[in-house]
Amino acid sequence: MFATLSDRLAETFKHLRGKGKLSEADIDATAREIRIALLEADVALPVVKDFVGAVKERARSEEVSGALNPAQQIIKIVNEELVTILGGETRRLRYAKTGPTVIMLAGLQGAGKTTLAAKLALWLKDQGKTPILVAADLQRPNAVQQLQVNGERVGVPVFAPEAGNGVGDPVGVARASIEEAKRKLHDVVIIDTAGRLGVDAELMKQAADIRDAVQPDEVLFVVDAMIGQDAVTTAQLFLDGVGYDGVVLTKLDGDARGGAALSIASITGKPVMFASAGEKMTDFDLFHPDRMASRILDMGDMLTLIEQAEKSFDETESRKAAEKLLQTGDFNLDDIIKQMQQLRKLGSMSKIMGMLPGMGQFREQLENFDEKEIDRIQAIIQSMTPRERDNPKLIDGSRRARIAKGSGRQVSDVNQLVDRFFEAKKMMQSMMRGGGVPGMPGMPGMPGMPGAGAIGGKRQAKQAPKKKGKRASGNPAKAALEAAAAMAAAAEKAGNPFGNPGEDVDYEKAAAALDLPKDFSKFLK
Repeated sequence: MFATLSDRLAETFKHLRGKGKLSEADIDATAREIRIALLEADVALPVVKDFVGAVKERARSEEVSGALNPAQQIIKIVNEELVTILGGETRRLRYAKTGPTVIMLAGLQGAGKTTLAAKLALWLKDQGKTPILVAADLQRPNAVQQLQVNGERVGVPVFAPEAGNGVGDPVGVARASIEEAKRKLHDVVIIDTAGRLGVDAELMKQAADIRDAVQPDEVLFVVDAMIGQDAVTTAQLFLDGVGYDGVVLTKLDGDARGGAALSIASITGKPVMFASAGEKMTDFDLFHPDRMASRILDMGDMLTLIEQAEKSFDETESRKAAEKLLQTGDFNLDDIIKQMQQLRKLGSMSKIMGMLPGMGQFREQLENFDEKEIDRIQAIIQSMTPRERDNPKLIDGSRRARIAKGSGRQVSDVNQLVDRFFEAKKMMQSMMRGGGVPGMPGMPGMPGMPGAGAIGGKRQAKQAPKKKGKRASGNPAKAALEAAAAMAAAAEKAGNPFGNPGEDVDYEKAAAALDLPKDFSKFLK
């Protein structure tokens, strides 16, 4: 959703690189480009004015003029101001001290309230809660049936005493649901209410009557992030007419410009609490302003990626794979397929890669990535016999032809997969011997590096013979500086501000990380 905004901001920051000091003209030009980028992203004009004003004021202050790298400091300022307009801190649900926690969903028809109710129920279920869904949308045709189907998909019961389709009393259903929850010991009640194609008096009255009848602990306004400035207008009307505690953004995976997400918290003063970015019931989570700002600035979202991995990966399997790899540096095609299956649990590869820092420059390749390629690789591996998967060296010409036929692929596809496997295995074994990845410096702490022993604490008795090539410096100071220069050049080329801009480097820690003496830190400076 924020692709256009990310690209414009990245282009703006690129012009600042290499400047030792920012002039007044540089600051004005940067502010102008940021203003255009935000307006093109459909951000509300008052929000744009406040944002650009804050950036310009801080850019002229001592925190930039005295900074070692003004460009990095400007990025830091923009990042912090983005976090501010997105709501500042992550807002979490308030749970009732006694009795069930009641959550009421409100919003226009088509915003995705009914689907989101089931997503929220599944999320709460994963948090250890026992939610119940309430079908209080009796206006829209088949809304009750849709909620029942979604409830069955996520394994959450649905309270639906009325058939709906324009018949029934939604206030009575909502009131009765509280007693039902108490009777069946549900600790969270999620009430799905009716919407309209537009804001009208009848919609507002019905929503207000349900609110008064059940006294919800949280009223969440559900808004479609793809409708642009109209989302902000509708949010303000609902705030005035019914009132709510937080906002839930749906369809964040769309290709709209995303201005609603950047405007709604500032305009209404109510935080964005949850975000839905996909069709799966698991595509739902807390909204973290700092992580969203990081994504917009192409600095990745590693925390979300780690959290998803912790939820999706089989810890036992992952530990076994890691131990096997670290002890022997050896793996086979069975291990590859197990890791691929683990990875698939995280979602699409393009989504996973998009959470990594600096991937904005590869957006076009990610968007064109064929997700079925993983299925094709899996089909080839599963067409092999257990012996072939364990020892791919057995796969000769006739076997490759058989595997290709069994997987519905070409022999060239099988050849490519086997060749890539052997290349990966060779690289891993080289790392385990301390040779490192070709073209990269060795990693301290790995076997074969200074001060490092083999797994289990025993030092390697014999190093593998080294191939001739470009000689590395025998001077540890020079070698460390060469490695640091190579990494700095790679980061600069990628055009991505890794780390936290403006922070001082702890050279003693850097020396320790490079497995060098503590006194050596002065050379790193």
